[in-house]
Amino acid sequence: MCNAKTEFIEEAEGKTVKCAVVQYGEYRITAEYFLSCDYTPAEYDAFLQSLDFEYDNGFGLQELFGIIWYTDGTWSERYEYDGEEEWQHCKVPVVPPELIRTKP
Repeated sequence: MCNAKTEFIEEAEGKTVKCAVVQYGEYRITAEYFLSCDYTPAEYDAFLQSLDFEYDNGFGLQELFGIIWYTDGTWSERYEYDGEEEWQHCKVPVVPPELIRTKP
């Protein structure tokens, strides 16, 4: 079992959250939690409190879905692989030099 709030805080540690959406459901989405852009400290606290629940992140169907957008242009998203789920921090890949046109 895992606590969604604790997991969110750990994933966002050291990053500035721009906004987020987290969805929960075992067979279908039964709850959605939103953190809008330009949130207040009170809204952030309320969002975290809404995530204060336990769920099974072990082997089986994915139960927690979502995306966390950060102010640096990166994001974290939920994924499931081989029966286990977790957050994955993503960065936009660097464009290879051969794809960049130089101006004549």
